[in-house]
Amino acid sequence: MRKINVRTWMEILLVSTRLGLTSFGGPVAHLGYFHEEYVRRRKWMDEKNYADLVALCQFLPGPASSQVGIGVGVIRGGVIGGVLAFIGFTMPSVLALILFALLLQGFDIGDAGWIHGLKIVAVAVVAHAILGMAQKLTPDLKRKAIALAALTITLLWQTAFTQVGVILLSGFIGFLLYKEYAQDKSEPFSFPLSRRFGAICLTLFFVLLIALPILREVTSLNWVAMFDSFYRGGALVFGGGHVVLPLLEREFVPNGWLNEEQFLAGYGAAQAVPGPLFTFAAYIGAVINGWQGGLLATFAIFLPAFLLILGALPFWDMVRHNPKIQGALMGVNAAVVGILISAFYTPIWISSILAPIDFAFAAILFSMLVYWKLPPWIVVLTGAVGGALIGFI
Repeated sequence: MRKINVRTWMEILLVSTRLGLTSFGGPVAHLGYFHEEYVRRRKWMDEKNYADLVALCQFLPGPASSQVGIGVGVIRGGVIGGVLAFIGFTMPSVLALILFALLLQGFDIGDAGWIHGLKIVAVAVVAHAILGMAQKLTPDLKRKAIALAALTITLLWQTAFTQVGVILLSGFIGFLLYKEYAQDKSEPFSFPLSRRFGAICLTLFFVLLIALPILREVTSLNWVAMFDSFYRGGALVFGGGHVVLPLLEREFVPNGWLNEEQFLAGYGAAQAVPGPLFTFAAYIGAVINGWQGGLLATFAIFLPAFLLILGALPFWDMVRHNPKIQGALMGVNAAVVGILISAFYTPIWISSILAPIDFAFAAILFSMLVYWKLPPWIVVLTGAVGGALIGFI
């Protein structure tokens, strides 16, 4: 067995940090960057094992690209390697968003034209995400119907509990409709973690998911409430970073932790930085409670991803060949599309597209992103500048 030493850990940290500084474009692009760096260039794992790892992370809730990065780090350098891979990939965007939040403190940004431009950027980005996910996750009429039902329910009853219920119900419907789905014939997947360690991680995941809301009610401490909200956001999201938007918006804006303008300004800024979109939590935490809040929010929202990937890997071969589980996942993924469309309408569309010129500008930004395939940071910069110019019209 290859010896794991400090040099290996430093290599993991340096390589993942470089990826964290350069990986623009969202989770699908991140997986491409990982494949190029970890599989093709450095050969830390082969094509088959990488494909199996990606499949597992798509199955789990949470930020799939971050979980793949953690998994690669664990394979290369054990649990410490996984932690270092996460830090390298995540910290650049975390620090940038915390700094952005601190710079905005004390400024009245509600009427700023560039903030309105970032809101319109959010319209273009989420519209692009919807189209891509709908084509992949709702290819037949049954899954389109699941997505439509999820859209209707989450739009009419906008609570975090509604979304969790929709995901669970959609999984059950998918189980019934697709339980004879063809099995994956891939080879067994080896991973250097024991089932005992995996069971401990999964148990801790569920204990925190149940205990944190109770602790929140009996203590009334702000930091416990923050930790609970971010932990549930990271634990209950299927479909990647864009789907965490409605969960976080409904956790923090109605309760007065931050206002709508602050929320959407941070969401727009999150599109301009590399790395996972879940680091948007760092911005929210920093707005609420400074840099300490930003670090607490980051830890809380990514902790479920750690516990799930470390807990699920030892058991992956037992479940991934089961067609009933695959069917349930198909139902859940279809519901994600409906939830994303619901979030697209509120809060994004209704707070961003206020006049015909806003719609025209959103169409331009969408075309830049989708058809001209310009880097996201250029689209974000164009949105901020264009929003400022619209303010003078």
